[in-house]
Parts: sequence; C-alpha cells; structure tokens
Amino acid sequence: MNRCGPSVWRRFSSTSSSPTFVVKPAPPKARHHVQIPDTSFPHGYSLTGVHCGVKKKPSVLDLTVILSTSPQPASAAACFTRNAFKAAPVLVSQDVLEKSAGRARAIVTNSGCANAVTGKQGLEDAWAMVKATDALLPKQLKSQTSEDINGTLVMSTGVIGQNLPISKILSGISALVPPSLGSDFAAWERAAKAFMTTDTFPKLRARTFSLGGQTFRMAGMDKGAGMIHPDMGPPANPGQLHATLLGCILTDAAVSPQALQSALTYAVDRSFNSISVDGDMSTNDTIVVLANGAAAGETKEIEEHDPLFPAFRDELTSFAAELAQLVVRDGEGATKFVTVSVEGAPTFTDAHRVASRISTSALVKTALYGEDANWGRILAATGSVPLSTPIDPYRVNVTFVPADGSTPLPVLVRGEPELVDEVRAKEILSEEDFEIKVDLGLGSESAQYWTCDFSYEYVRINGDYRS
Repeated sequence: MNRCGPSVWRRFSSTSSSPTFVVKPAPPKARHHVQIPDTSFPHGYSLTGVHCGVKKKPSVLDLTVILSTSPQPASAAACFTRNAFKAAPVLVSQDVLEKSAGRARAIVTNSGCANAVTGKQGLEDAWAMVKATDALLPKQLKSQTSEDINGTLVMSTGVIGQNLPISKILSGISALVPPSLGSDFAAWERAAKAFMTTDTFPKLRARTFSLGGQTFRMAGMDKGAGMIHPDMGPPANPGQLHATLLGCILTDAAVSPQALQSALTYAVDRSFNSISVDGDMSTNDTIVVLANGAAAGETKEIEEHDPLFPAFRDELTSFAAELAQLVVRDGEGATKFVTVSVEGAPTFTDAHRVASRISTSALVKTALYGEDANWGRILAATGSVPLSTPIDPYRVNVTFVPADGSTPLPVLVRGEPELVDEVRAKEILSEEDFEIKVDLGLGSESAQYWTCDFSYEYVRINGDYRS
C-alpha cells in the first residue's frame, strides 16, 4: 500500500454511481509527542527505558523500569482487564497489591511479548521480573518492607501465546544501576518509548495541580493503537467481558491506597473504559497509579472522606482522559478522531452503553472513513442497546458537531429527519476531529466515548501483525 499519498481503488457496487474510492493516508501523528519541562514531573521517581532483547532491533526500547524513591512505600492502585484469559502479569500484579495492602515501590514493563496464555511458565516469568526489580531498590528502602511482600507491579504487552525471553529481560533489569535511571524529560521519554508496540509515538503527559493551597505534580504514559476496547475494573472485581492498553500514572501527592483505588476506578470508567479503536479487549489491559507523597511533606494522606478527595479524583480523571485520547489518536490506520457524546439518558450507564455501541459499530466506523454522513447507522446502533428506560424514537436528536466551533449540523430532530445539506456534512466529516452528539430525551445523564474510523491500513497492519 502506498503510504505517501492516496491510492485509487475500483469500487464494484450496484448502488453507487461513483466508480472509484480514494484510499486516504493517516494524518501525521508525531505532533502529539511534545517536549515537557522537567519541573512538571512528580518528585521522588527514577526511571528509564532500555533495549534488553525482547524486540529484534537493538535500537528499539523494550523494557521500562520505574522506581519510587520516597522514604515510605507509595500508595498503589490498579484497574485490570476483565477478560477471562488474564495474562500472567495481570494475575501477579493483582497478587502483589493484595498482599501489600495497596503499597508498591516499582513498576516493570516489557513490550514485544504479552506473556499471556503462557501457563505455569508465564507466571514464573512474571514473578521473576518482580523479584529482579525489587532487587534494584536501595537497601534502606527494602529494609522497610517485609521480605514476604514484593514491591513491584509488572506489565507486559505484545504477541499473545508466546513465552518471554526471560533470561534477556532479567539481564536487562539487573544491568540497571542508579546512574542509568533519571527523573528528567529524557528519562521519562525513554520509559514511554519502551512501552510501544504498533504505536507511532510515545504517549507521555505531565501537569501540575493544586490541592489545599499546595502544588503537586502528575505524570503518566500509556501505550496502545490496536486491540483497543478496554473494560477494566479494580482487582478481583468481576464484570462482563467486553486492548492491548497499558498505562501508569505517577503523582507526588499523598493519597491513601483505598482513596487512590476509588479515584482510579471512577477515572477509568470515564477515560480508558471510554475509548475504542476496534472493539477488541486485550488479555493484558492494566492501568496503575502510584502516589508516593514526595511533595506532601508531613501532610496526612488524603482519604475518601477528605474534602480534598473530589478535587484529586477529578484531576486524575481529567488526566486519565487526556492519556486515553492519545491512544485513539494513534489508532492503527486511523484518519479520524471522533467524540461520541450521548446526552439525555436515564443513567450514566445507559449513556455509556449507547456511546460504546456507536463507537464499536463497524458500519459507523467505515462510514466515518468514507466521510459519509450516514446517520441511519448511528440510529441503528443506538436502538440496539437495551436501556433502563426504553427509547422513544420521537425524542431522539442526532447532530454532527464540527471541532472548529462553527455551526453544528442537525440530521435528526425529535425523531424526524432533517433536509441535510450534504455539502456541509462532507465539510464536517472531512475534518480530522469532530463530534457525533445523540440526545435520547429521556433524562439528564450523559457520557462520552472517543473512537476512530476503520481504514484499509488497519486491515493491513493486523493482517500480518506477527510477521
């Protein structure tokens, strides 16, 4: 396939007068990787990314190690995939969090091999990564932790069903010495790059925020471009089966483990659980948050009943949404970034389900690629979702909203089709960013999803992923 410019394909259809179809290249995505001032990164973390040999090319990083260097173990929280075939690192990290009562000191991640559906050997390999990373912690920090409790959370991403080249990974971990880890932008960038598989840019963000008149910092990285439709929950929380999506968020605020888990669960439902590239959930999806309190001094940890908790939770949610949206923007072969907003729903869950259904519809996503304002497909997806209150078709509105702030284009008003200006519709859908807004007219709750289109390039990438 020609990636430098559009290709022309012959279309054979008895219903179309157009004899050809232009294959559009994906827009440049490197612009989403930005330089971040060193002062924006949270205190008390040391990290890096290196090549250890999981991937073939020596120039490609494939191992990330993150250490919390604060005197006390950091509060830790995580949301994991609800897939029945949970990967070994998911099971091991759940065990670490349970035994440590939500405390951790480190994160280790490899890319290039998912260590999923790998049986007993996979579990042994994941534990070996944990113990090797524990050994990197300074002796004065390890002495504060029981020898029976591990301080490292582990993540893996890549091809499913293959064993890790564990000797290479363990050698890569043990070769790390304090000077090779850092806390500046370059160190964070290396760590983010080592997360990548089919990603086209490292997904890294950081910000400062205030709580109670004190300044804190938050930074995070994630990866994902395909097999993206996460449905994650707290450890051991059962749920319906619904990416590989991995991410970690680090802050120097002081938050208790229970409050941190509550905030993360809320945030994930409104961020990582609200994105879809292709509707497929991974065996490895994991989002981890560490809060080491390095900027808090003697301040007590924020608890869920604390007046500052809602502000922290909302800050975490906003930041998680920013990271999650980067995954959609880097969707495999994607040419569009589309916000699906569902309003007027009886409950948040109802709105979220409808937004999810629209975002995963292959018919909707192919129409987005073709820049075809086929709103009937949006309605069909909407009407297929059972809600707590049945949909009244004569209350539903559908609107295309341009990202540039210009006039929106209603295509359905209270169940009645509008006389659509096809030229205007084409203008909106030809943009890289736009919004599909559906108002159900049934209540006051709303939810958003972020999705992309289906392109020929997506098929090419996934047709030879293991090659």
